[in-house]
Amino acid sequence: MSYIDGFVIAVPTANKQQFIEHANVFDKLFIDLGALRILECWGDDVPDGKLTDFRRAVQATADETVVFSWVEWPDKPTRDAAMGRMEQLSKQDDRYNMEKNPMPFDGRRMIYGGFAPVVKVQAGA
Repeated sequence: MSYIDGFVIAVPTANKQQFIEHANVFDKLFIDLGALRILECWGDDVPDGKLTDFRRAVQATADETVVFSWVEWPDKPTRDAAMGRMEQLSKQDDRYNMEKNPMPFDGRRMIYGGFAPVVKVQAGA
């Protein structure tokens, strides 16, 4: 079964187009390293919770939008190998060079993790 890397970030709303451009460059690197699919989702209906919520998780301010993203890998070994290669590529590939392709958000507030799917339901199955 596939393996999923999930990310939640707060992006200045004014940087939406810059974020899209950054993702279009950076996400191709994941595809080149074996990812099957990447979704970058701009917050549209992200309610405040009573105890916690997406906004609080990334300390989003009033002028920021929450972005929820995930990368689907064929399996965990492919993902682990890709992460190892990214370390090497950071010195060779401009897509990974943060000076040439800077993140249009505060990466210190990003939350992320790797997830093993345990249930899969899809239409037509």
